[in-house]
Amino acid sequence: MTDSKTQHIKFNDAELKRLAEVPVIRNVRDHRHPALLFRFGRNRARGSWLVVRHVNGKSPTRKLGNWPDIPAKTALELLPKKLAELTTDPDSIVGESGWVTLGDLLRWHLDRVTRDRSKSEDWKANVRSLIACQLLPRVGSLHLAQVKKATIDDQLIWPMQEVRSLAYTRQAFGLVKTALSRAVKLELLKASPLSEMVFKDSIDTPIRPKPCAIRPLQLPPLLARLCTEGAMLTALCMLPLLMLCHGTRISETRLAKWTNIELVEGGEWYFPPEDTKTDQALRLPLTRFTLALLKAYRAQQKRTGYTGIYLFPRGDGEPLTDNQGQALIASLAGGEWTSHDLRKIARTLWLDLGVDYFIGELLLNHDIPDLQAAYIHTHAEALKRDALERWHTWLESRGLPFFATATGPRHAAIGTDPHANNHAG
Repeated sequence: MTDSKTQHIKFNDAELKRLAEVPVIRNVRDHRHPALLFRFGRNRARGSWLVVRHVNGKSPTRKLGNWPDIPAKTALELLPKKLAELTTDPDSIVGESGWVTLGDLLRWHLDRVTRDRSKSEDWKANVRSLIACQLLPRVGSLHLAQVKKATIDDQLIWPMQEVRSLAYTRQAFGLVKTALSRAVKLELLKASPLSEMVFKDSIDTPIRPKPCAIRPLQLPPLLARLCTEGAMLTALCMLPLLMLCHGTRISETRLAKWTNIELVEGGEWYFPPEDTKTDQALRLPLTRFTLALLKAYRAQQKRTGYTGIYLFPRGDGEPLTDNQGQALIASLAGGEWTSHDLRKIARTLWLDLGVDYFIGELLLNHDIPDLQAAYIHTHAEALKRDALERWHTWLESRGLPFFATATGPRHAAIGTDPHANNHAG
């Protein structure tokens, strides 16, 4: 064996594995393919495929990908295409870390998302589903050089909008752009071919929010169903009821812990940042109504032998998964509405009750500009409590017992018509 740092062979994986055991050899060439260079990395079990082009007396190299992620046979198949692309466009997109297709890049992005501790499990699951069920089947096989406005429009946006909502289609497109942009920022791609593309380039129809599927007149019969014997003080009742009472998301509500709830007069329900969609802590005042309801629910859990930390545990003591929570809501809704509609109807009726717009945004834990947040900070907690007191009084007047006394539910408060309150305000 020669002691030269460059060895000439016929490219194949078996020979590369054999040469990996010879530390003095760094570069490997094949006389049949002078434009392709293989270079071992510090970890001899891995290496890089480099495309060599002779231009104006210089021989610049561009990385084609990593070995063994890209085996020798694949590298030889890709070489003519990559040379043609570089001849036409010297800045042609070139993938690092073994990327050949858009699917390779999306899997890399998913791996980063999965290991991102700042993101919620629900958000990660949504990204995982979007990539696996929509992006990989539709555009995963596209070579990186084929990722252009026209191909994304033709193979992703246009066919997807025929069978899925515009909002979901836009979310899929945005995920592709995000993955490309992140790779560029980390210098794993030279440029993103979609940097100048926006969703409106393909579809300029405005995407309007879906209207709430629950109307105010539907609340009394819904409340009656929640209060039927056998359902009261069970997860089937309490999960949607607490969401309706506070406008919380199902992802936040199902993770609730008793240790974050102060079961005392003037207490609050605390949501840590890691449990919220916005990564911002949320504090919700407990009214006399919800305090009584939660005390009754906790007592019922203890009577059935459960003393764990979660409000909505599953069989193994951990909290309900998102799918389990959604299935529970679906069994109640019968396909007529979703968990998010409970949040929507609460927000709608808060406005009817005269709740300040910014207080409503705080209760929903929406992002609020710093200037607006500073403006309402001083009286925010008192105003949040007042808003929920009015809302819960209205719900009680529509037939919801809150176990406010030891002997039975409170009588409905008078003067609780939302429009009357709005006019009075």
